[in-house]
Amino acid sequence: MKKYLLAATMLSFFVKGIAQEQTQITPYPDSRTITTGVPFLLIASDARAAGMGDQGVATSPDAYSQQWNLSKYAFGESEQGLALSYTPYLSELVNDIFLGNLTYYKKLDDRSAISASFRYFSLGEIEFRQNANDLGIIEKPNELTLDVGYSLKLNDRFAMGVALRYLRSDLKLQNAGENIDAKAAGSFAVDVTGYYESEEKAYGSFNGKWRGGFALQNFGPKIKYDDAGQENFLPTTLRLGGGFDFILDEANTIGVTVEAAKLLVPTPPVRGQKLVYQDANGNGVYDGPSQANPSGETIVSQDDNYIIEGQDNNVNFMSGMFQSFGDAPGGFSEELREFTYALGAEYVYQENFAFRLGYFNEHETKGARKFFSLGAGFKYNVVNIDVSYLFSASKVPSPLENTLRFSLGFDF
Repeated sequence: MKKYLLAATMLSFFVKGIAQEQTQITPYPDSRTITTGVPFLLIASDARAAGMGDQGVATSPDAYSQQWNLSKYAFGESEQGLALSYTPYLSELVNDIFLGNLTYYKKLDDRSAISASFRYFSLGEIEFRQNANDLGIIEKPNELTLDVGYSLKLNDRFAMGVALRYLRSDLKLQNAGENIDAKAAGSFAVDVTGYYESEEKAYGSFNGKWRGGFALQNFGPKIKYDDAGQENFLPTTLRLGGGFDFILDEANTIGVTVEAAKLLVPTPPVRGQKLVYQDANGNGVYDGPSQANPSGETIVSQDDNYIIEGQDNNVNFMSGMFQSFGDAPGGFSEELREFTYALGAEYVYQENFAFRLGYFNEHETKGARKFFSLGAGFKYNVVNIDVSYLFSASKVPSPLENTLRFSLGFDF
């Protein structure tokens, strides 16, 4: 009998405990767009790639292969090359934000090449004033990268390349005497790439050859501005692409290329506020905060950063890369939405004139970048001139919309 009384007593306490505490979870607005530090690394800096939908991992070799797939240098026909480019940014709003690029490569022999590039992103001038009569302080935030690379043919049809990159982000603003200890943030990253180019074969009325490439880019430690600040992932990106050249005759060639890319950065989880309330009246009825108890004294615990779905993205860059393949709160379907796709075509006449078309697509919930692009290229002797133009196809305006981009190259 005593055993039954003890069990009944324990059960009553258990039921009472359940009645006295309840949990309330309030999700924050859904925002799972992946953001990174130094995002300017994702901007196509050369007009040729921009004219084909911001892609270049599997296009034919050129002087700008350093940004997309430096393995292509091993297949280049020129002994060395130099290239410069200028890309206005937010040109419809300001005229002093731009991305500049300088690239150089040299073939050591028929199988190997070395290369280097410098990218500079200027965010223009920002003026700070304490009041209308203040002289003001001018700040010029900027970001830059400097990298060197080596590419080598492993056989006649396949090459690989490795690049080491230094990154510097100077976005800290002194702001009229404040943040006097502000300093630029720095990090380093590595690129690992591969490129395949088949032999030219006959296909009925035309000849052709296949191209394929991959690139793991910007793989490195997070970037952080100060000890108290938040660490930001680098835009580590996996690119996969393939293409085919339709060689119609000695003067006319049409190349078609497709590319898919994914940021290897953890997806932000669905977060919210978790509150555990206790019944203050002891009547077994959950009341929560009320007019009689506005201070919320019935709160037992509160977690303002509670993960409702997904995984914690506060991990190191190595774990984050592997986690990025399966951490989307929406499951596999959301993982697929994190891929971007690009399709491009290039018509080349006698290697002196080129006309290009491209399309780029990103899912609406992951950035909503969608645009068409046009481009053209001209070659005279050792000089190459490329231009491109972008037409946005998204409800979200592109910072590069209606922007004319220029590239200048020299093949020696």
